[in-house]
Amino acid sequence: MPNALVIAETADAASEAVIELDGALRKEGFEVRHAAPDDLSTHHAWPHPDLLLVSASVGLHRMALVSRRFVVEGRTPTIVAFPGEDLAALEECVRGGFDYLTRPFLPSLLRSRVNSCWERWQLSSTVEEMAALASLREYERELSIAREIQAGFLPESMPAMDGWEIAASFRPARQVAGDFYDIFTLVNGRRVAFVVADVCDKGVGAALFMALIRTLLRHTAEHTGLAQGVSDDLAVAVNGASNDGTLPLLSLGAGPLIQAVVGTNQYMARNHLKQGYFATMFFGVLNPRSGDLLYINGGHNPPIVMHADGRRTMLPPTGPAVGMLADSSYTLGHVHLAPGDSLFAYTDGVVEARNLEHRLFGTDRLIETLGGAGPAAGLLDTVDHAVRRFVGTAEQSDDITTLALRRIPL
Repeated sequence: MPNALVIAETADAASEAVIELDGALRKEGFEVRHAAPDDLSTHHAWPHPDLLLVSASVGLHRMALVSRRFVVEGRTPTIVAFPGEDLAALEECVRGGFDYLTRPFLPSLLRSRVNSCWERWQLSSTVEEMAALASLREYERELSIAREIQAGFLPESMPAMDGWEIAASFRPARQVAGDFYDIFTLVNGRRVAFVVADVCDKGVGAALFMALIRTLLRHTAEHTGLAQGVSDDLAVAVNGASNDGTLPLLSLGAGPLIQAVVGTNQYMARNHLKQGYFATMFFGVLNPRSGDLLYINGGHNPPIVMHADGRRTMLPPTGPAVGMLADSSYTLGHVHLAPGDSLFAYTDGVVEARNLEHRLFGTDRLIETLGGAGPAAGLLDTVDHAVRRFVGTAEQSDDITTLALRRIPL
């Protein structure tokens, strides 16, 4: 038996209109219940009605509130306004988008009118669902385009370096990501630059800033003058220098590295501070002939160097994240990669991966997973498999980007 709920003010519950409506509904086989608007807020066990009839005298605003009360898991009853003594109130409800009944409430006319209201509601719901589906498909199409564009920002191939292996992996948590990596040559192929970075947050906003930051870094590095003619044997003090505080730097790569990071940081902090986006990054410049690597670590997870003799070296931050403060300062770091040494860089999606028990994968587990230095692509596969096993069926919560660099043993 279909059920109907009639909502009217307490003072109107015994009105002629309500009594007439009740009788017509019962003659058409409805089980009828009555309530005042205030009753609905104090009693939570009202059954879901097939037909909800609301007196226009409660007013448009309260009628809308009453209607929402019975929207449960996408199920909405047929909602109809009926007139009390004030026809102007009914007119207001109709203008607000509600269907309506008018007196006399004759059983046969009531059934026909309710059926008409129900069919109109069904049609309206169908149209709304079709519009929502079309909007969702358009959104998915635009996201797919955004993902294709973002994929175009990643290197299509790795630079060829005699005596070296390099590999990278990119696994976004959503359609688009804030992580990125980049690998490119500098100064006519004499240096190889690589970046692993993580823009704060995820989704479309982070992806837009990822594209901006990646473009600024590469463009600045590639167009910085070749150290203004400074020779390769220039000695300056840097992290990892020898005991006398000096080290023969890759001066051809130092200029592009410093200008790219400092210039990008200043641009982001001065022009986009209000948006609140910044990026942690590891930016390295390698001399493939000597194995010397200059780097700036801007607030990023420390890459791990696995030496052929079994030692491990962490490359901690040498400055803050990029885009936070315009006057941030950065220190150059240095590490030498001998034959058989490998470097593994990653974003926090690796060490902060969580399993169903909400435990973190963690840095210690990552170091244990890396084990001995091996082929670059093999390192990435080993870490990826370990993270997937650890996470299990838990949802990937963050973008995961990894990069491995290995100097082939002699």
